[in-house]
Amino acid sequence: MLFRRRKKASMADRLREFFWPRKGLTRPARYLAKRILRLSASPHAVAAGVAAGMFSAFTPLLGFHIVLAMALAYLMAGNLLAAALATTIANPLTIPLIALATFRVGEVLLGITSSEAVTAGELFHRLEHLQLSELWQPVLKPMLAGAGLLGLVTAAIAYGVTRFAVRSFKARRHARLLERAGLSPTRTTALSPGETTL
Repeated sequence: MLFRRRKKASMADRLREFFWPRKGLTRPARYLAKRILRLSASPHAVAAGVAAGMFSAFTPLLGFHIVLAMALAYLMAGNLLAAALATTIANPLTIPLIALATFRVGEVLLGITSSEAVTAGELFHRLEHLQLSELWQPVLKPMLAGAGLLGLVTAAIAYGVTRFAVRSFKARRHARLLERAGLSPTRTTALSPGETTL
């Protein structure tokens, strides 16, 4: 079989690979960043899409992050694919942290003082076993309030960083294309209207 291992991986090797991939944990994040930078859209559209995805990832609406992100991106004239890709910030590793952070911040914003310190496990236990009418006041209301603040802050930062990164990436790529064509970036600005750049 093509691309088959010469030596079959042991159970220990498979477990290690699952928890710590050979190519590292940052590889998927780097791939995602490059995928977003290479989108053929304006810097504003890509940045608005990423901001929409980041904001929706902070909401407790698990399973609807992509739908919410794409709706927000559409309203902001953002790139829909960038919005969908940015929602991956909410993944099995980060969702417990995001949920707990939004819950805690929401409690502070709403002035709720709880006698017991709720862990991420207890929070998800409540979300799973309580009915919606029982969830609203003690869980969902603080989480939505916290998600609003943390989501807006994260989205604003993501917008600025992404817009700058996309603009820089496109400028570097444009300069490389001009260099390959034998034109310098300064010469293209001095061309007459009848001349072609490439």
